[in-house]
Amino acid sequence: MNNDIIKISIVSPVYNAEKILPELTKQIVSNVLPITDNFEIIYIEDCGPDNSWEVIKKIHQQEPRVKGFKMSRNFGQHAAIKAGIAQASGDVVIVMDCDLQDDPIYINDLVQKYQEGYDIVYTEKEKRAHSFLKNITAGIFNRIFNYLLDNKSLQSSGNIGSYSLLSKKAYKSFLEYNDYQFHYLLVLRWIGFNSTSIPIQHKERYEGKSSYNFSKLIEHALVAIIFQSDKLLRINIILGGAIAFLSLIFGVYILVKSFFVPFQAGWASVMVMISFTLGILLLSLGTLGLYIAKMFEQVKNRPQYIIAEKTIDK
Repeated sequence: MNNDIIKISIVSPVYNAEKILPELTKQIVSNVLPITDNFEIIYIEDCGPDNSWEVIKKIHQQEPRVKGFKMSRNFGQHAAIKAGIAQASGDVVIVMDCDLQDDPIYINDLVQKYQEGYDIVYTEKEKRAHSFLKNITAGIFNRIFNYLLDNKSLQSSGNIGSYSLLSKKAYKSFLEYNDYQFHYLLVLRWIGFNSTSIPIQHKERYEGKSSYNFSKLIEHALVAIIFQSDKLLRINIILGGAIAFLSLIFGVYILVKSFFVPFQAGWASVMVMISFTLGILLLSLGTLGLYIAKMFEQVKNRPQYIIAEKTIDK
């Protein structure tokens, strides 16, 4: 495959990155130019609290191949990724974060794998440059998530990041996925295609701190689990059946005992059984409620994102 005829679209969701964007653009351009001069950089500004949008507009004036799109409000990283891919026109799309933890130096390696015939090329971090607590929680979530997935092809080692390459047929298929809430990497694994991965070094954030706090990570995890698995519901069915069986055994035990030993009703045993059963009932109802809530969001058929401004006419 001739590099000269490849058009590369770089898509990066932007949030709170005004001090990073000039350096990010510089590094992307310097790493893409040896491959081809036919490229575009698509920044999707997700309504962050800083002046990232103004910076994107200035960069566009200096480098017209940089195209900026501003969301009408904060829709989240995965919706921003989809918004960016929808604007792409390249033979391949490369998705990368804006914080420079995804090093643009690996763009050439991603393209080489595409030339070998792969439609999706993932990057696998040899070591995550996150805090100790975040690495621990990410590992726990990944183990739980893999357990809850019945489809083994959707499972992950936990070191695969959103930094990835998609061929045109892969990213066109990705755009047909219409779940209101979704996880970018899970959708890629769901759509299939021949894929591979390359090892990369995960760098420290260029500037500032990640916007993902603990509550956002929990919400992110719930979306990923609920939209990809119904195993939580089946676990509740098994748990409810087990409790019903134990309650039956306990009832028979009390009945038999009452014939031989004067039965003394005790608050402790009654309260333990009531509390335990009520707790399981509320857990089951809460789990069911989460699924119903997500169904409610889906049937509204609202757009996954809205673009308010752009630096180009398209």
